[in-house]
Parts: sequence; C-alpha cells; structure tokens
Amino acid sequence: MGVMKSHGSRCAFFLGFIVGSCTLYFFLRQVWFERSFARRRGPQGLGPAATEGSGGSRDWRLEGAALINLRHPHEKGEDSHIADELYKKVRILCWVMTGPSNLQTKARHVKATWSRHCNVVLFMSSVDDPDFPAVGLGTGEGRDQLYWKTIRAFHYVLKNHVDEADWFLKADDDTFVVVDNLRWILSNHTPEEPIYFGKRFKPFAKQGYMSGGAGYILSKEALRRFVEGFRTKVCTHTTSVEDLAMGQCLEKMGVLAGDSRDTLRRETFHPFVPEHHLTGTFHKSFWYWSYCFYPIVEGPQCCSDLAVSFHYVDNVLMYVLEYYTYHLRPFGYRHRYRPSVPEGLVSPEQTEGEGAEGAAVAAVNPGAEVHPVEKSQGDTEGRPQPQAAGLSEAKGTLDEHPGGNRTASTDTSRKH
Repeated sequence: MGVMKSHGSRCAFFLGFIVGSCTLYFFLRQVWFERSFARRRGPQGLGPAATEGSGGSRDWRLEGAALINLRHPHEKGEDSHIADELYKKVRILCWVMTGPSNLQTKARHVKATWSRHCNVVLFMSSVDDPDFPAVGLGTGEGRDQLYWKTIRAFHYVLKNHVDEADWFLKADDDTFVVVDNLRWILSNHTPEEPIYFGKRFKPFAKQGYMSGGAGYILSKEALRRFVEGFRTKVCTHTTSVEDLAMGQCLEKMGVLAGDSRDTLRRETFHPFVPEHHLTGTFHKSFWYWSYCFYPIVEGPQCCSDLAVSFHYVDNVLMYVLEYYTYHLRPFGYRHRYRPSVPEGLVSPEQTEGEGAEGAAVAAVNPGAEVHPVEKSQGDTEGRPQPQAAGLSEAKGTLDEHPGGNRTASTDTSRKH
C-alpha cells in the first residue's frame, strides 16, 4: 500500500511539474512576443524599427504628456505618396481614454500600434503618469466617470493643442483605428465645418449620436462649440452615458452628425470586433438593431473596404489587425474598391495628358482603364464625397457574397 501511495505521489508531482512548465512557457512566449514587437517598432514601441536608422527621438517629440509625430510611419520601400500627403493635409489628434490600471495592460498596445499613425497622441487618465506619459484629468474611475473624462479631455485639448491638429479623435484603449482610412473620410471636409463622425446611433437625439466604443472625431469647429457649450451652460453633465450626452450637447450647439459610410453606403466605424460583424448574426432582440441609424448588414458586406475602427479589441488582436492593415497583401490583385484620390493630391506629372478623373484613377490604380465617374445618388449629408473609380464594378460585389453566416456569441450588455 505504501509503495502504491509513493508511486501515486510521484506521478502527481511529475504531472503538476509538466502542467506548470507548459503554463510558464506559454506565458513567457506571450511576453516575448509583445516585447519583441515593441522593440521592432523602436523605443517605447513607437515609430519605425531602429534598424531603419530612425531612432525614437527622430519620430516623436514629447511635449508635456503629448506625443507629437514628426513623420508619417510606413514601411520602407512602400509607395505611400497619397497617404503621406493626407497626413500633412488632414492633421489628426488622437486622445485615448484609459486609466492607471490599464496603462500597461491596454494602453501600451495602442501606443505600439495604430496610434503611431496619428499626428498627435494623448492618453487621458484620472491621474498624471509622466513616465507613460498620461494626462491626469482629476476624475475618478468607472463607467459613471466616462463623460466627466470626456468633457475635461476635450477642454484640455482645446486649451493646449488646438493649433497642432485640425480634427480631434476620441477612442477607448480597446479600440483599433485605421487612421489613414479616417483621413480619407475627412479629406472632403474642412476643420471649419461644425461636424463630427463615428458609428451613428439613433435613439434619444434628433440627429442621432456617435458610439463611444467605436470612437468619434470632431472638427476643430465642433471642438470649439462643444467647449463653448459648457462655458455658456447650454451643455451640462446631464448623464453618465458619455456618447449620448456628447451627441445631445453637440446637437444643441449646431454640430452636424456626419455620415461616415463609404460611397457604397458601407459602414466604416464598428462597435464590435471584426468577427462579430463579419460572421455573426445579431439576435433580433439585441439592442443593436434598434440603435443603428443606418440599416444593419451582416456578413462580408457589413464593413467598408476602408473600415476605420473596431471595438473590444484585446492586446493580441491589436497586433493582428496592425499586421492585416499594413502588411498582409494578396499577390497579383488590385483593390476592387478604388475611390478616387481626394482633390488636390494628384501630382502634376500624373495630370499631363490625362483628364483629372484619369489621373485620379492612375494615382491609385496604375494601368486601370479610365471611365467617367458618375455622381453618387441618394443622401450625401456629411458623406465623404470622393467617388469610386470603376464604381459599377465595385457595386457588382454587393451581390457576390450571399453572406452565409455562422452564429457568433456577442456581448449583449449595453456598452458601446
């Protein structure tokens, strides 16, 4: 009996040792992955890799708690002429709502991925953290503090950084944003317009309001009016529901809720992770159906080819989406959705011997056959106006995917 007990104890020990070793291996492997990615991106996970000869000090300038981007990051050898020009013409300040406990678990992954494409980056917390860095807004933490954070953050931005950008994006620390696609949406609007964009919801406000989780962006004039609304007491802290309160205030101040869909009326801002929109079927009792301002499309046509944002993105998915956006390409294909280049971005040599429309097509899609571009039909209120070159071809793709969906579990809590 004693021998059997000794043998059983020995087996349990070795089994526990193996399980513990495997757990430690996978944990250390994850830590290594995150740190190695950050090292490739340069100091503090910002900017291009140091091997390209550009240290962090050449890519960013630290002003107080603000990270000022000194150049548009892109991969070496890439043809990024249009993106680089938009980077200069459509300046975006991105402020990320976070908290002290999220700086290392969430915010640092935002810092290492999509925020590098903003012109200016600020992380807004309840307390100062000069090492990260993060701005302390003097609020508490929790969902009931979200609107206070938003109010104080936009006041801080107007007071300290209004001249460094033309558009002002609010995003959560679990939101992923394709900033270059956002610039395309904004390229046919001016910062002097009182307008803002995001994922548009419809209840409780006449013109609707923008989902907080998907992120939303204000023009410079919209920012000024929002802050003025509190100075004149037209706006007050009426509810802790941040995005709704924001929309109600902006509506009172005459700020237009813009249409952020692309020229094929596909959504660009999304309040869930990609898989929920692409492969999920939302239950008919789910709150999302009654909140969306525009018709919901499930399956592959849910999302624009120039999608801007997704929400509930964890730290691993941040890096996956960054890779899909800026690295993964199928060989031998041209983009089927090719909206024309925003006005004023076609180089002189491309316009010689070509019509303006042909130059726009050639700039995006060299070698493409040039067709006249028809004016878009239907509602264009606040809609990005660049037309799709070869629009009829792109429209044909709407029926090519029947959207056979599999059910995916979706969080039904009212957090957006």
